[in-house]
Amino acid sequence: MQFVKESVLPASVEEVFAFHERADAFALLQPPWERTEIIKPPTDLEVGTTVELRTRVGPFWIMIIAEHVAYERNRVFEDIMVKGPFAKWHHKHLFFEHEDGCRLRDEIEYAPPFGWIGRLVDPVAVRPKLRKLFDFRHEVTLREVLAARKS
Repeated sequence: MQFVKESVLPASVEEVFAFHERADAFALLQPPWERTEIIKPPTDLEVGTTVELRTRVGPFWIMIIAEHVAYERNRVFEDIMVKGPFAKWHHKHLFFEHEDGCRLRDEIEYAPPFGWIGRLVDPVAVRPKLRKLFDFRHEVTLREVLAARKS
């Protein structure tokens, strides 16, 4: 399955990418309504970097480990879920020049847990959560990029 979130931000590709490289970016991109604990934050975005989280899914705490598998400054970085609730998770963070600034695109290839049951409930249980999460992340990115200009 694929999920895509795309926004055009009134900032340069370099500014938007620089936000993602900030040490506090990953924490800022965690939505306040999710019960998530960052065990090991990313030290950078480069290939081989790992991230470890604990997140609450219903009554259970689930460990998530992600690894960065591609990196090209000001163009792309990618991560895959090594351990976590999804059977497959490959997330591409893409940055494109746009006449109005930067086109930020998140592409996720994923397979929900629980096989055919997960696929069946995806439209009502998974996809709306992804939409809400990435709407939040794009809003935070815009806010932080614009705030960085003022400092």
